[in-house]
Amino acid sequence: MTATTRRTVRIPDELWHAALAVAAERGETLSDIIRERLAGYVKEETP
Repeated sequence: MTATTRRTVRIPDELWHAALAVAAERGETLSDIIRERLAGYVKEETP
């Protein structure tokens, strides 16, 4: 993986903790999931 810059976003605590639990069940990090979903979003929205 290439070097990344730390970002700050506002996410409700309930959503954050639920996402952490799902990530842990899948053996992934929340950062991995966020990057994957964000890349998918950009790909979907790019003509």
